[in-house]
Amino acid sequence: MPRTLPVVVDRASPVPLYHQLAEQWANAIADGTLKPGEPFENELALVARLRLSRPTVRRALDELVHQGLLVRRRGVGTHVASQVVRRHPTLTSLYEELSRSGRRPRTQVLTLQSSRPDRTVAQAMDLDPDQPLVYLERLRFSEGRPLVILRSWLAPQFSDLSAEDLTNHGLYEVLARRGVTAAVARQRAAARIATSRERRLLDLPRTAAVLSVIWLSHDGQGEAIEYGEHSYRGDQYVLDNTLHSD
Repeated sequence: MPRTLPVVVDRASPVPLYHQLAEQWANAIADGTLKPGEPFENELALVARLRLSRPTVRRALDELVHQGLLVRRRGVGTHVASQVVRRHPTLTSLYEELSRSGRRPRTQVLTLQSSRPDRTVAQAMDLDPDQPLVYLERLRFSEGRPLVILRSWLAPQFSDLSAEDLTNHGLYEVLARRGVTAAVARQRAAARIATSRERRLLDLPRTAAVLSVIWLSHDGQGEAIEYGEHSYRGDQYVLDNTLHSD
C-alpha cells in the first residue's frame, strides 16, 4: 500500500502550491523516505487527504514524472522510479546532438519491419509478448564516417513510420511530431568484440571493440517508446556523465 507522507503547504506563500508539493515529494525520494519502485499515493486520494484541487495535485505529479522521479503505468498506477532510471538533463537523440555539434549526421535505414515479434523485448517494454513490434535498424554516419548501428524496437502504433522520414531526421524528432516525447530513459553500456557484420558496417579492423548500449525510453505517462541495442565504434564515441556526491 502507498504510504501517506505528511505534507505542509503554505497558501499565503508566493510559491505555487503544486511546486510546494512537488518539492517535498522530490526531497522524500532523494533522502530515501520513498524507495525505488515503491507505489505512490494516487491522485484522487491525495486530493481528498490534502484538500487541494485536482489540477494542483496533478501538476505536482506531472512535475515529478517529467523529472524522472515517478513513473506512471497504465493499469498499475504511479510508482517511484527505479534507481537505474534517470532523466538525462538534455534527453535528445543522437541525430540532434551531432547536428548541434556541426558533425553532419547521415542515416542509412537498413531494415524497417512492422511485424516482428520479440518476447524478450516485449517483456522489457511491458507489452504483450506475442504482440508484433516495429523493428528498425539504421546505420548512422558522422562526418561521412560510420559511427553506430542503431537497432530499435517500437510499439505497433508506430508501424506507419517511413524510411524517408528516418533517413532525414532523428527517431525522436519524428516521434515528437506525433506528440510522443521521451521523459525518462535507462541505458546500460558495455564494451565487447564486434561481430563480423558490425565490423563490415562500421568499417572496423579485426578484433575491434564496440560500445554496446542497451536503451529503454518511456514517455511521461510511463509508456515504453523504444527498446534499443546500439553498437558504437569504441574509438569515436564516449559516454560523458557528471556525477555528484551524496
